[in-house]
Amino acid sequence: MAQTPKHSVTTTKRSPPDMRSGTRGLRHTAIRMTAPEPLADTRCPWARKPLDITYHDTEWGVPVHDDRVRFEFLTLEGAQAGLSWSTILAKREHYRDAFLQWDVERIARLSVSDVEVLLHNTGIVRNRLKVQSVLRNAQAFLNVQAECGSFDQYVWRFVGGTPRVNHWTDHGDVPARTSESDAMSKDLLARGFKFVGSTICYAYMQATGMVNDHLTRCARFAAVQHESGARVTR
Repeated sequence: MAQTPKHSVTTTKRSPPDMRSGTRGLRHTAIRMTAPEPLADTRCPWARKPLDITYHDTEWGVPVHDDRVRFEFLTLEGAQAGLSWSTILAKREHYRDAFLQWDVERIARLSVSDVEVLLHNTGIVRNRLKVQSVLRNAQAFLNVQAECGSFDQYVWRFVGGTPRVNHWTDHGDVPARTSESDAMSKDLLARGFKFVGSTICYAYMQATGMVNDHLTRCARFAAVQHESGARVTR
């Protein structure tokens, strides 16, 4: 969250009597205010809470190529439906523990009784359809891996293999979906995935660096582009 720059201020105020010396005088007190964080004035405006800020500054928009991380974000983005991303980030570690450190093969083998146990886990979103979708998506995820070699190889084709860079100057201009996310959603649904609507898919693309949607004034915009070797598309 952007902050107003703080400056050093020196105030002068009259001191109370010094009972030990019997003197009175002026006491000069220098009040040093903490300077804002380097990114504070330029950070994308949605990052306001501590977890949001850390996530924005270290993960959001950075290209992901690890299938386990890809499954994690597929699950978390689906869990967010109807909720805030801040809520999901606060539950992230609980999700990691509940879903076996994102071991997709083990998740795919979970049973109906395991679902009932998960529905009593207060650390995750206890929505039956969302919990069941994690198991179903794990099975579909394994099928994609078997067909394409990895889920990573499969999913990057929706943006031509390299990150797409947008040049948004206002947060209100960032789209909720695109033709690419529409295509990804349609294909995932056809493969049996759940909670993969176009809006969820676009958020997934943003999270895993398939698109760089940092505002151009954000310090992370150039940093992510440099790190990923992304191509400019707009």
